Amino acid sequence: MIPANRLTAHADGNIELGTRKRRCLMQYASRSMHSAGRGTASVGKGSGRTMIIGIPREILEREHRVAALPEEVAAYREMGFEVLVESCAGADTLHGDAEYIAAGAQMVATAEELFSHSDIVLKVKQPHFNAVAGKNEADMLREGTMLVTFLHPAAPANHDIIRTLRDRNITSLTMDGIIRIPRAKPMDALSSMSLVTGYKSVILAAASLPRFVPAVDTPMGTTAPAEFLIIGAGVVGLEAIRTARMLGARVKAFDIREGSRKEAAELGAEIVGFEMPQDLVLDEVGSAEALPSDWLEKEREALVPLVRTADVIISSVLVPGEVAPKLLTDEMVASMRPGSVIVDVSIDQGGNCELTRPAEECVVHGVTVMGYINIPGSVAVHASWLYGKNMLEFVRNLFKNSLDAPDWDDEIVRHALVTRDGKIVHAGALHAMGGA
Repeated sequence: MIPANRLTAHADGNIELGTRKRRCLMQYASRSMHSAGRGTASVGKGSGRTMIIGIPREILEREHRVAALPEEVAAYREMGFEVLVESCAGADTLHGDAEYIAAGAQMVATAEELFSHSDIVLKVKQPHFNAVAGKNEADMLREGTMLVTFLHPAAPANHDIIRTLRDRNITSLTMDGIIRIPRAKPMDALSSMSLVTGYKSVILAAASLPRFVPAVDTPMGTTAPAEFLIIGAGVVGLEAIRTARMLGARVKAFDIREGSRKEAAELGAEIVGFEMPQDLVLDEVGSAEALPSDWLEKEREALVPLVRTADVIISSVLVPGEVAPKLLTDEMVASMRPGSVIVDVSIDQGGNCELTRPAEECVVHGVTVMGYINIPGSVAVHASWLYGKNMLEFVRNLFKNSLDAPDWDDEIVRHALVTRDGKIVHAGALHAMGGA
């Protein structure tokens, strides 16, 4: 069980529903009162003939995505799965229950009903405390079943969840563990959500910034454009560069990877920072590796003068499966101009800034520090469209042999596995948890 004191801090998040989702739930409750049991059919546990996929309504604060749209439901049905969908799960993506039913899904009234009858639960975010049920979603999963979602297993805030999944013999796979190889590109949900995050992080920063982003001509003169410092020129950073430049900002990009620096320059960003041996930066498949402590300190030193002049910092430096490196110190933030903004996109894995508070926006030294933990959830329509297709391709690959024989030897599957057979098997999680 997950300790109660680790749950209560987020309990209010369960009622932070989108307007459409809230309206849908109210309408569903009204229909249920007048239908005398004629609405949602009762669900029997798996008969042994057909595996059941469950798609719950997401309950994390400001989370409006869903793990499958009606189009994906129809594809799962064609594969041979039965599909349960919690009522109103797709409301914030502009897809109603009737569309899911038309695609072949069976709607269920509550999360508990869905979790208790599903063999495989497909989610967007890690299990969370459900205030209505009075328990964590990890405790609602049937023992011995499967969970596929973003788990961020190395993040300290999720360690209790990972232990619960282990102890309840849940086979869990994390969508942020998809290896970066050509065959896995259609499954790469992290890149898809990073694209959304890069765009929206710039919009959030611009909305909070107390000055113009572009140079603006006025009768009194022309304002200087805001300076954006993009730390990390991966998918998030490159989209942030595109968006910031479209808004008219002066954009600087900081990255220690040669390929990323080149891509950022091609988008028109001014390349800053320093170069370092690429064998220290990338592993054999091209993914970022954790830097030795001395090189990490050099990276911080190179950032000091750049941070001081920035109006906005978008920081997205991650090492797959590891806690995010701390690049922005208290002293560095204190050197920024009052009114400046930091969007710490890496907060799901601990954050790049020492001052970031998960799921919060705070002002420290006059600087707004944003630690929103699910930025893609605010762009529900396109984020769900992307994520649903990534998930479908991952499930197809997992069950490519047959529905009763998942391919545990597949390279992509192995890298995504977090818990199996009562053990934690994810290398990054084991490292972060001290061997668990």
